[in-house]
Amino acid sequence: MALDQYYLLGRSGLRVSRLALGTMNFGTGGFHAAYGKSEAEARPIFRKYLDEGGNFVDTADFYTAGESETILGKLIAETGSRDRLVLTTKFTNSVDPADPNAGGNGRKHMIRALEASLRRLGTDHVDVFLLHTWDRITPVEEVVRTFDDLVRAGKIRYPGLSDVPSWYAARAQTLTEAHALAPMVTLQLPYSLVQREIETEHVPMGQALGLGVTAWSPLAGGFLTGKYRDGGGGRLSDAPTWTDRERQLLKPLEEVAGTLGVTMAQVAVNWVATQPGIAAAIVGASSADQLGKSMAALDFELPAELRTLLDEASAVPPASVYRMFTPAYQNWIVSPGLKIGDKPAGYAPAVRNW
Repeated sequence: MALDQYYLLGRSGLRVSRLALGTMNFGTGGFHAAYGKSEAEARPIFRKYLDEGGNFVDTADFYTAGESETILGKLIAETGSRDRLVLTTKFTNSVDPADPNAGGNGRKHMIRALEASLRRLGTDHVDVFLLHTWDRITPVEEVVRTFDDLVRAGKIRYPGLSDVPSWYAARAQTLTEAHALAPMVTLQLPYSLVQREIETEHVPMGQALGLGVTAWSPLAGGFLTGKYRDGGGGRLSDAPTWTDRERQLLKPLEEVAGTLGVTMAQVAVNWVATQPGIAAAIVGASSADQLGKSMAALDFELPAELRTLLDEASAVPPASVYRMFTPAYQNWIVSPGLKIGDKPAGYAPAVRNW
């Protein structure tokens, strides 16, 4: 189950594990207190990830009201692992509700948030600094210029985005290319067998513009583990947020898991981590043992026929104008009777220097 394979993050030279360690539950305060872990409980989880070769760690200033960063900083110092880690944190959410500039994505808050994160993490830089959520109003030009300034100041190595519209990410990346600014290298988004909406625009945009997608919640909040079943009888417990279509997806997922002799959760994580355009899947854990089981999701390959089974069971038909962008529609009316493709297999576009 060792995480001994590393891949480049987006259009960068940064090598990262295919599974990133999510630390949203490190700490017992703030918004995530209900399922938070103390420093003593977080320690074996973190050490397990390091011991198995993982190097990609994700946190945010918002997680457990800053405790996640504080605990993570202590654990990094204990293990002397700062240089080998790809340390990621995020900003956007308010740190002072009385101050309108203490939240959002403006330059003032970006710099303030980073400085506070660095203090809590006990380091002079982070490897990847992400805009946590689109705030709807800050000019994207201000965001990318500030990111570039922070790269030049040596306080971050790479910028990235999380939970933004695809047009916003595309505009941000295009601005960095046009003005020779530090480019975005990653785009963090929710993605799982029951939440595939990002395939419509975000994933192909990331592939075209060099943003590796890091997928959060690959287990859909635990739904894909099958833990919502009652008493082993196969009946789902009351979970009104899940549709009948999503509940039906558990059947083929369980079938694939049984065929391969692994857990439903491992199949779900494997499927996400090996999808086109996905740089890494972010996995959290409540214990070192649970993390070990998640990491074992990379110890097997999904046979083509089983992947097809999952793809078809979880597929969401395109809606509205997106129906016109499908191969079926274009083979019908754009290029009828012809076999038209983008590029031959193995052909890759040139990589932009920056």
